[in-house]
Amino acid sequence: MKRFLKLLIFGFLITSSISVSAKKLNILIVTGGHDFDRESFFKMFDTLSDISYTELKQPEANTKLGTIDPQTFDAVVFYDMPQTIAESEKANYYKLLKLGKGLVFLHHSLCSYQQWEEYKTIVGGKYHEKRNTTQSSSYQHDVHFTVNIAKYRHPATREIKDFEILDEVYGNTEVLLNVTPLLTTENTLSSKTIGWTHQIENSRIVYIQPGHDKNSYFNPNYQKLVRQAIEFVVR
Repeated sequence: MKRFLKLLIFGFLITSSISVSAKKLNILIVTGGHDFDRESFFKMFDTLSDISYTELKQPEANTKLGTIDPQTFDAVVFYDMPQTIAESEKANYYKLLKLGKGLVFLHHSLCSYQQWEEYKTIVGGKYHEKRNTTQSSSYQHDVHFTVNIAKYRHPATREIKDFEILDEVYGNTEVLLNVTPLLTTENTLSSKTIGWTHQIENSRIVYIQPGHDKNSYFNPNYQKLVRQAIEFVVR
């Protein structure tokens, strides 16, 4: 009898695990404020069969984030770079954090809202434009570099080994001390830490610095990294 109960419980756990892993995640992708190769970018997400997405474009996206039923999406991926934001729109970000919605920030989203100081506490860092601060960050296109995995056992980086990529790098960026580094590089044109995670309010946050164009979008390691980051921030 005990053996039967153990097998029954084990079977239930396996079935539950399969059910959860098979669930298709619904995400919002926020774009706007920066040019990018739309076709290649969304082709990457089309290859992620376990994820469905809805695009929100800036500047309307910040308003829509406060009007969409939070039960209809699991996480938000930011690939935008706007600079202006109203106080009511800032409140929509804080609402997401209180609700525990997972947020993934990619590439140039680090450069958004230069005048909104609290934004960097959400993302976990900041790209400083020269005209706004004494600390200035830099960028360089078409750099071949190695992405080093700092946390091999983290859910966002599991089964991903150090990999080569051709991409844009950011130098002298600000990375907050309370984040957990996930990705690093030794390339001297880049800041050392190029990916991290942290939690703010009830939300898990992941930032991934690579992601400028199709050289990243079509890199299998990058695709896996993005997919696993989304899966990790979803509770």
